[in-house]
Amino acid sequence: MASLFLELWQAYLWPLILIILKIVAIVVPLLVAVAYLTYAERKVIAAMQMRKGPNVVGPFGLLQPIADGFKLFLKETILPTASNKVVYLIAPMLTFFLALVAWAVIPFDEGIVLADINVGVLYLFAISSLGVYGIIMAGWASNSKYAFLGGLRSAAQMVSYEVSIGFVLISILLTVGSLNLSDVVMAQKKMWFILPHLPLFFIFLISGLAETNRSPFDLPEAEAELVAGYNVEYSAMPFALFFLGEYANMILMSAMTSILFLGGWLPPFNLAMLAWIPGPIWFALKIAFVLFIFLWVRATFPRYRYDQLMRLGWKVFLPFSLAWLVITAGVLQFTGLVPK
Repeated sequence: MASLFLELWQAYLWPLILIILKIVAIVVPLLVAVAYLTYAERKVIAAMQMRKGPNVVGPFGLLQPIADGFKLFLKETILPTASNKVVYLIAPMLTFFLALVAWAVIPFDEGIVLADINVGVLYLFAISSLGVYGIIMAGWASNSKYAFLGGLRSAAQMVSYEVSIGFVLISILLTVGSLNLSDVVMAQKKMWFILPHLPLFFIFLISGLAETNRSPFDLPEAEAELVAGYNVEYSAMPFALFFLGEYANMILMSAMTSILFLGGWLPPFNLAMLAWIPGPIWFALKIAFVLFIFLWVRATFPRYRYDQLMRLGWKVFLPFSLAWLVITAGVLQFTGLVPK
């Protein structure tokens, strides 16, 4: 009996416990980062507008995200009378769940990744595409014209900019010759991809703003004409799940930008004098840099009109990213630099 239990422990139980511990080690810091990203956003925008920002709850306002979380947790969840209650409650859960599961393939350092699969980029692209469903479900199930219009806007916007993101990813993958995200990082040992693919970096960054419904592309949540968009009927924890999902997606897009263009966990210029700093620290610093750009853009740029948003995606980014893909393939072929 003891030997049978030992075999079960070694074959099934211990690997399962190890995976659960790894998941907790990713999810808990991510949730803390999401909470304090809201604090950082309010502080950064306040500084740019010459205000103080949160400064009452705790020293320097550091406990403000915890207070906001308690407020949302303790509020009553209101279900609209004519809504489809099952779909209404599933939508924010789906959005939040998809924002978390995408982190399974993100490498934090060499060998430090939950699932080091050979199709990591394809997995990320599939997960980001599924995010549209949660928003459409929320807009439809609320039984509100405002929420429905916001859901349609958001779906059209996300689908439009995913096309450009797809071509950007293919250009990077042609350069690397692998769909594995760790291979993408290791291919940047000599030179980060932001240098040879600089225009793609800006396209990916701007498309990331549109994909996460961030300013100046926050048309689905335009307060002036749509009140709040697809989540207008949500309150308390369902609203908090949408909120957490949006900010988790911001961190995810920043992580993808760091991996694809900024060398992931590699130090700048691969300098030996900086090798003593752990890879995850470099990765976190690069994510923080890209997140600062997200916040900076929100404080600086006015919102686009919807026709301008669609024109930028379909008439500028799509043709340019497709042309760059063809140029990349041609250069790799004729210079003999095609990855084996």
